[in-house]
Amino acid sequence: MAQSAYIKLVQGSATQSVTLRNVQELLLRYRDQLVLTGKQLGWDYAGAAFPYSIETKQDDRWFYLKGTAGEYKHIIFGIGEAASAAGDEVSCIQVVLPDEATHGDKAKANELCKHLAKKLQAELLMFNGRTVYYYPRK
Repeated sequence: MAQSAYIKLVQGSATQSVTLRNVQELLLRYRDQLVLTGKQLGWDYAGAAFPYSIETKQDDRWFYLKGTAGEYKHIIFGIGEAASAAGDEVSCIQVVLPDEATHGDKAKANELCKHLAKKLQAELLMFNGRTVYYYPRK
């Protein structure tokens, strides 16, 4: 059965809405940071830390990361609405691990969710059901 994590853009977030293009840009910026780290280390760190290519279809609701190494398959990203902890509807990014996803995909998806939630100062409902708050709480 597929598993999902949600990055919710709540009241204290850096932005209140996001598009698929914004998510793709954040992931590309993350990959670029890994390339720079690899240059400092003198090896292909980006290839090991981000072993995916971004694949899009003719649908404007989702895209997926396709694994470029053997132990990585797919991670799906979509945009939608979800209920926040306060009970109101907010914009969110849904990250889905399909049935054929590997343990490596789950580990990378957790890492990417944490990175995106931190950048967007959002609320993260992880795959295991736990909630992590990256926005300033009063």
